[in-house]
Amino acid sequence: MRVHELAKTLHLTSKELLSKLKDLRVTTAKASTSTLDADTINRVRKALAVPAVKKPAAASKTTTATKSAAVKKPAAAVATKTAVAKRATAATPSKPATVAKPAGSPARPAAAPVATPEPAARPATSAAVVTAPSAPKPHVAALPVGPSQKLKHEKSAAPALAAKPKPVVAAPVEASAAASAPVVGPKKRLELRFPITVKDLAEQMEVKPADLIKYLMQQKIFASIVHQLNEATATKAAEAFHCEVAPQPTLEEQLLKAAEPDPKKLVSRAPVVTFMGHVDHGKTSLLDAIRKAKVAEKEAGGITQHIGAYEVLLEKGHVTFLDTPGHEAFSALRARGANVTDIVVLVVAADDGVMPQTVEAIDHAKAAGVLIVVAVNKIDKLEANAQKVKQQLSQYGLIGEDWGGKTIMVPVSARTREGIDTLLEMLLLEAELLELKADPTTRAQGTVIEAKQTKDRGPVATLLIQQGILRIGETMVIGRLVGRVRAMTDDRGHRIKEAGPAKPVEVLGLPEVPQAGDKFLVVEDERTAKQLAEARQEQHQQRAIIHPKRITLEELHQRITEGKLKELRLVLKADVQGSLEAIVQSLQKLDTEKDEVQFRILHAGVGDINESDVILSAASDAIIVGFHVGIEPKVQVLAANEGVDVHIYQIIYELVGAIKAAIEGLLEPTIEETFIGRAEVRRLFQVSKSGTVAGCMVTKGSVRRDCVIRVIRGRDRVAETKIASLKRVKDDAREVQEGVECGILLEGSVPVQMGDLLEAWELKKVARKLA
Repeated sequence: MRVHELAKTLHLTSKELLSKLKDLRVTTAKASTSTLDADTINRVRKALAVPAVKKPAAASKTTTATKSAAVKKPAAAVATKTAVAKRATAATPSKPATVAKPAGSPARPAAAPVATPEPAARPATSAAVVTAPSAPKPHVAALPVGPSQKLKHEKSAAPALAAKPKPVVAAPVEASAAASAPVVGPKKRLELRFPITVKDLAEQMEVKPADLIKYLMQQKIFASIVHQLNEATATKAAEAFHCEVAPQPTLEEQLLKAAEPDPKKLVSRAPVVTFMGHVDHGKTSLLDAIRKAKVAEKEAGGITQHIGAYEVLLEKGHVTFLDTPGHEAFSALRARGANVTDIVVLVVAADDGVMPQTVEAIDHAKAAGVLIVVAVNKIDKLEANAQKVKQQLSQYGLIGEDWGGKTIMVPVSARTREGIDTLLEMLLLEAELLELKADPTTRAQGTVIEAKQTKDRGPVATLLIQQGILRIGETMVIGRLVGRVRAMTDDRGHRIKEAGPAKPVEVLGLPEVPQAGDKFLVVEDERTAKQLAEARQEQHQQRAIIHPKRITLEELHQRITEGKLKELRLVLKADVQGSLEAIVQSLQKLDTEKDEVQFRILHAGVGDINESDVILSAASDAIIVGFHVGIEPKVQVLAANEGVDVHIYQIIYELVGAIKAAIEGLLEPTIEETFIGRAEVRRLFQVSKSGTVAGCMVTKGSVRRDCVIRVIRGRDRVAETKIASLKRVKDDAREVQEGVECGILLEGSVPVQMGDLLEAWELKKVARKLA
């Protein structure tokens, strides 16, 4: 259907219909001869609240027959009255379906030009209309008449009929205004990738680039058609043109979403366990006893030389162990975003008890939120004292089950293998309570545990599979590298063709050595893998330009961890134990009412600030605070590279004062409200693309452009918003005083009505202090 044909059925001119189509952002209709599809026609009818005509042919036929009957009998008086009634009905603009409902009422023409009576009969009928005493029926006169409909019928009817002083000619003004008001439909959703050019954004929004450039100029942004817009500017511009922007998902996000595990296909997987503890407390020997292999005796000096991953098969299941050289490597993986450990086995020697590195291991495990199982090793020695170890661990929140706590503590001996079976049973029991699941049907993905360069095999990576099954020949992306699985061996050196969740494997087929903690993902083909690797490389380069930024003591008030809940994380170091205890007690006395600010000490120790403190802070986004301690140059370099904030004080009250000031910055400020003025809505103006402008009179005080507006209707507060535009006559105004008229456009779709009161308030944030 063409534009002029649809205009006839809607009783509009082609010019008026083209204006409506422009308001509805239909860019295909530019002339009266343009063709409209069915969807566009339905949108127009819905916007104008006009029901679709199901049988136009029948209505036209009935109308023609009725008019013919009226023309055939011009001499009879009864026939003349009937013709008068029909002409009056035809002159009354109304919807066909509405007029056809009453019984006995004459049928109304669908359109004047379609069913035109004989020319000779029109003047006589028009004269009869002038002298006819009959009045229009009440239900016909009550129908609203739009201005465009009125104009069309005036042109199609005779001059005498147009000048007839009947109530039907004076259509209700409110109904006409409502009919002509722009109808705002649902926002168009756009998926964009940033940055985006002005031209591309205009095409996505289906608007002219000139209109978009004009809007940007109003926002003090002077851009050409090829200028690139960032996400914030493009989103704001889209909202101005009634569009909703959703960032287009990246290739990696699309691949990860496709590889998400199916809840219906989840199966139980083995727990991943990490051994931590003080040096020479028997971590490697204990792992050797579990694996029943003499690994520790073969390693030089009895110290672990590399990070390995081993799988132990048991009757009731299997367990995967990560042999890490202390908690530093554990937190280093966390700092790279690799949270692979499910359970931490804290190894404590029964003869030595809790040592400094034991405390560090506890703090690292707690910071990661990992379950801790304590293995009290070396119970075969004469000087062993397991009860003393339990008493020492209770000071750090680890209370054994036999003491009424929830921490499992198992006495073991790596040399005699006493208690090994009990420890494994406890690990499987805890894993069952954790309900560890994985989907073996999805694409394989996981984490690099360790990687190295070998002379005979080239780059070799130890992978821990977390989802899916990894197979020989599959293409995968590891960090920023693209590789193909050419060979795969398990922890015993056996060649395997596939490996499932929680299984550690060594993989060959990589172009370079990846970093520990890198994520790997299997993709369909090499082309997709290269695209993903290039995207990751670009992200890496962008991050390299911007120095890694951790939280600092000065910007704590800008950081929010979870919603409105804030947290301050600290790593404390002091010269002596007495000073450390005094600092901890002073910090614990800081009152944060209603626990609004969470205060958490990740680690408190004695001695200089070391690499372990920096790694823990980097992994947990914490601040290091020292008292009368030093820091080595290489540790300073590490802290600078990791972006960790380090503060060293010489006076306790200065240290506590700095922490107190930081916490006060985290507290939610109080809001002070000040009444500015009030304005009364006296008229409403509909502005296309902007919305409803309220014509107001300031009745008290003043109204400022930067104030908060509360819409009051009767005794109720309808809405609270801000002013988008404040005008005096046609000029922008910053403030309008009492007794002056102004136009106010509110932000958002606020339903303003005539008679509403717009109250202007000033809201100030006042910083709160600790009690």
